[in-house]
Amino acid sequence: MIETYLDRKKSEMIDLLELLVNTDSGSYDKEGVDIVGTILKENFENTGMHVKVHREKKLGNHLEVKAPGSDPKILIIAHMDTVFPKGEAKERPFKVIGDKAFGPGVNDEKASHVQVLYALKALKESGSEAYKNIHVIFNSDEEVGSPTSKPLIKHAAEDKQYSLVVECARPNGGVVTERKGVGNFLLTVKGKSAHAGVEPERGRSAIEEISHKILKLQKLNNYEEGLSVNVGLVSGGTSSNTVPPNAVAEIDVRMKDEEQAGELTKEMTKIAQGEYVLGTTTELRGSISRPPMEKTEQTKQLVKVIQEAGDELGMSIHELSSGGGSDAAFTAVEDIPTVDGMGPMGEFSHSETDEYTDLETFPQHTALLAKTIEKLSK
Repeated sequence: MIETYLDRKKSEMIDLLELLVNTDSGSYDKEGVDIVGTILKENFENTGMHVKVHREKKLGNHLEVKAPGSDPKILIIAHMDTVFPKGEAKERPFKVIGDKAFGPGVNDEKASHVQVLYALKALKESGSEAYKNIHVIFNSDEEVGSPTSKPLIKHAAEDKQYSLVVECARPNGGVVTERKGVGNFLLTVKGKSAHAGVEPERGRSAIEEISHKILKLQKLNNYEEGLSVNVGLVSGGTSSNTVPPNAVAEIDVRMKDEEQAGELTKEMTKIAQGEYVLGTTTELRGSISRPPMEKTEQTKQLVKVIQEAGDELGMSIHELSSGGGSDAAFTAVEDIPTVDGMGPMGEFSHSETDEYTDLETFPQHTALLAKTIEKLSK
């Protein structure tokens, strides 16, 4: 019944996907994100769900979706924001080539919005009460670290038994059971300016100082152990004939577990406190913004349920790990069995040309989500 319903609704699902993709919703485009939120609110309310809007002043509003009077035990998390600037949708609007849909944010993750809606509709159409067991959070700021939605997610997770995060499924039936933690740091060095030709000895080069520290930071990398430190942006100085009085480095770090996170923070602090050019000062700011998503025995049991649902659909579901962060970390760290990658299948998120969603398997992955919800609700 569920599969038949979704196959019949495929063209309708694609029409809604086109509408969403052709609406810009970059993380800092509050107007665009809120338009996407309004579209989703209307669609979920039309299915009889209650939608609460959590209003934000600077970033987009968040949505919280439940059946009226329900006490759901499954949390579903999806994000409405994309990484693309305003105007991107007009420059390269939604298009279908063969069995693939292209457009800004189609895979990350507007296809997931449609999937969640139609999984709910399919459950209702089949007569299942399982739709009452889901609590959906659509947040507006995942791509920038979920600064305003993190408290909402953690509050929603307090009484949940399972968490399903609908970032895209990987090719060949891959779902995500492990993700690296993510941290962002800013290293700021202050020195003293001087004329590089007349009296360079009076200066204190901030660029020289930060160079020593960048080399030390890069040596913290241990790819085999899942630890990476990337100094991705560096700036400094005022002119080529001036001893540079300032320098800044932006650092992205990834780690596989909490122990690594603690050790890495200590090592970075130690490097920042060192002094190589006398008379310079250094400040390190930042934090681990998303904790690692670590696989547990409970997670393995949740995967087995998803695999059972997949077997009924002729899908072979396997688990994998990812170096990217997501909101799944916020529920996993609370010891809630969490599986990510439950969205439609696609690839190349954030790409300006290659990002796509596989339309051939769109109904099937929607059915997988619906059947998983149903099994977890029994």
